[in-house]
Amino acid sequence: MWNDGWHNGSGAGWLLMVLVMISMWAIAIWLLFSFQRRNSNSTHQAPPPPPQSTGQSPEDILHERLARGEIDADEYRQRHEALQERRAP
Repeated sequence: MWNDGWHNGSGAGWLLMVLVMISMWAIAIWLLFSFQRRNSNSTHQAPPPPPQSTGQSPEDILHERLARGEIDADEYRQRHEALQERRAP
């Protein structure tokens, strides 16, 4: 037999090879995109959760921020004055 029976003149062997080659490329591309998506998601940090209400007044929160060193004394005074102005009718 010609070519051990793989080529009997119908062309089915070539069709099978083309289908296998297309599926192999499709799987390879899918794997690349899935790995890229997984890596890009893991490099971005999730946004911080919104602050939860603790029942503290704005002045208390401002005082804690000053104590933690997040703001300096001048900024504390400016923000404290702004809070006082908002509360005054």
